[in-house]
Amino acid sequence: MADVSVAMRRRDMPGHIREGYGCVTPRLITRDVAGLVAFIRSVSDASGDGVPERPVELRIGDSLIMVSDGGGARDAMPAMLYVYVLDVDRTFQLAQDAGAEVIEEPGDMPWGDRRATVADRWGNVWQIATACDPGPRVGT
Repeated sequence: MADVSVAMRRRDMPGHIREGYGCVTPRLITRDVAGLVAFIRSVSDASGDGVPERPVELRIGDSLIMVSDGGGARDAMPAMLYVYVLDVDRTFQLAQDAGAEVIEEPGDMPWGDRRATVADRWGNVWQIATACDPGPRVGT
């Protein structure tokens, strides 16, 4: 199944998944939705908007992240996300400029990714990576 394109798999997804969603969709719960959304937008190509009474839905590449305050029914909680970007070093600098704490400087990993790790002020940890080895990639 590894040779099946992402588009083909999405087309064949069962009807119980909303259009534009994957089987797993991260949802970040924070008391400062506007601040976290602004941070995500400042360090990525995130697009999307909020609708009253619903989580903000941000699309980064082919992935969707939901950001909300939990509607008073859920406590704020941090997450750890692994995000592929075009340029790790540039994104790392943007994250630092936006106030992120450096956990791991950009470096080449033994499995072929160039990766850095930062924490935002809401407690989320972001591992940002670019595949650097000559292996197959999605979208190529």
